[in-house]
Amino acid sequence: MSIWWSLHLRREAASVPLARRLFLGTMETAGVDPEVSYDLSVALTEACANAVEHGGGPVAGRGSEAYRVTAFLDGETCRIEVTDAGPGFPGVPAAPAPARPDAEDGRGLRLIEELSDHVHFGRSGRGGAVVSFDKILKWKDSPSLLMA
Repeated sequence: MSIWWSLHLRREAASVPLARRLFLGTMETAGVDPEVSYDLSVALTEACANAVEHGGGPVAGRGSEAYRVTAFLDGETCRIEVTDAGPGFPGVPAAPAPARPDAEDGRGLRLIEELSDHVHFGRSGRGGAVVSFDKILKWKDSPSLLMA
């Protein structure tokens, strides 16, 4: 099975649960194991929240007020990319520095790493940030698509 979708979302807090719900609905319909779907949805939530908070351009009023989420389910793998117009990650190509245990911010990127099999932090061709991550899928016994 192969499914691909892309969302162009406003950088507003309400877009984060919308992206998560659409993703979870797609995964359930495709017959993906709920635990795998949950892990990826938490990682997606963190990536979207970062895009909403940090995804504007370097000069106020000149950046994009939108970000993009793209998900690919292809065979046994799901890959998610979240792209924004923000300044990117300090230290790229290396991964961002770990947050202190008592920090209130900065743990989301580490959470994405823990919940995924592979993560890439980079810059888009337009100068913004890209977080892409993937995970090998497990399937429920009978996918919903086959039952329809």
